[in-house]
Amino acid sequence: MKNRILDLFSIKYPIIQAGMVWCSGWRLAAAVSNSGGLGLIGAGSMHPAVLRNHIKKFKKASNKPFGVNIPLFYPQLDEIISIIIEEKVPIVFTSAGSPKLWTSILKENDIKVVQVVSSVNFALKSQDAGVDAIVAEGFEAGGHNGREETTTMTLIPMVKAKIELPLIAAGGIATGSAMLAAIALGADGVQVGSRFVASNEASSHPSFKKEVVRAAEGSTVLTLKEITPVRMLKNSFFQKINSLYQKGTDVEELKLVLGKGRAKRGMFEGDLEEGELEIGQISGLINDILPAAQIVKNLIDEYNQALRLLKRI
Repeated sequence: MKNRILDLFSIKYPIIQAGMVWCSGWRLAAAVSNSGGLGLIGAGSMHPAVLRNHIKKFKKASNKPFGVNIPLFYPQLDEIISIIIEEKVPIVFTSAGSPKLWTSILKENDIKVVQVVSSVNFALKSQDAGVDAIVAEGFEAGGHNGREETTTMTLIPMVKAKIELPLIAAGGIATGSAMLAAIALGADGVQVGSRFVASNEASSHPSFKKEVVRAAEGSTVLTLKEITPVRMLKNSFFQKINSLYQKGTDVEELKLVLGKGRAKRGMFEGDLEEGELEIGQISGLINDILPAAQIVKNLIDEYNQALRLLKRI
């Protein structure tokens, strides 16, 4: 297997483990990188000092390429960027904001920059900003989403038709056959999130992992679009939000009920009733909790099997 993503990141397989809040610490990132993919540390749920510690621990656990995912609305962004430069992180994935300001600064320090987008429009803006690659994420994905509600199968070929950069597909990808489909649509690689939540190395709470395994078709919903669209499991907290919609609500009331730290409460602390349980639609296809290395192996084995079947047609 040879393509632009493998060359760009110097990795064996075109599999990127998403830098998810409360799930993607150094253990998961190192396990994925050591297995031939690209592991990402999720800075969105880390204070600067915690991020630095995770980077240092990754370096002790692996000598493979890795990256850090940064939501660009992060309140201590200047400090996070400084740490990434000081620690010589080779790759940064940015999301939830414009990469225009930080891309040039990161690239001046020999850091490859990848922007996560949910539309053709933002893909073009990111390309103009000078990023090295694009992640196009369909709204099947868990956690924070774009407002366009474009599916991965629709988004990938539309973005592919408009950009020249390497393209990574995300949203609804948890199997090797889905990986093959994304590549057939024009992607150079895939970013996988939900499948790695249900891994031994993910820092998410064991109860949340079990809830992901229990999920079925229709267990997730995209909500809170008036604030920031987020896909989560339907639990007691979601029912509170839904009841507000039923009676009629506004942004201020939604923010009041949402409060602070809902995702941490659910995903990291294990409150399955009142926490925000961010996960993708593909959770309905996840039936077990596995070592990250086995997940990578399964993806590649399934990819090759699906490819062989196609060649028979």
